[in-house]
Amino acid sequence: MVKQKKIPMRMCLGCQEMKPKKELIRVVRTPEGEVLIDKTGKKAGRGAYICPSLSCFEKAKKGKKFEKALNHPVSPEIIEKLQQELTESEQS
Repeated sequence: MVKQKKIPMRMCLGCQEMKPKKELIRVVRTPEGEVLIDKTGKKAGRGAYICPSLSCFEKAKKGKKFEKALNHPVSPEIIEKLQQELTESEQS
């Protein structure tokens, strides 16, 4: 009998839905206090996840969910970079 592998689930900051980790974008606060977009999903630090949609991003941004989830202020440059990435991915 083959044992089925468990799929890790994470909650989106915008829509508050549980989704498979691979479908979400991870924003991480490193131990040094730097906030980055983690494309690999493997960087060390506290992570926050968001769906790759602008509507979820806008909800999370409006409610300051990134700051709350990461326990750290997030710079406007990181927010802009994430928004730009989401806009580009939705257009393609």
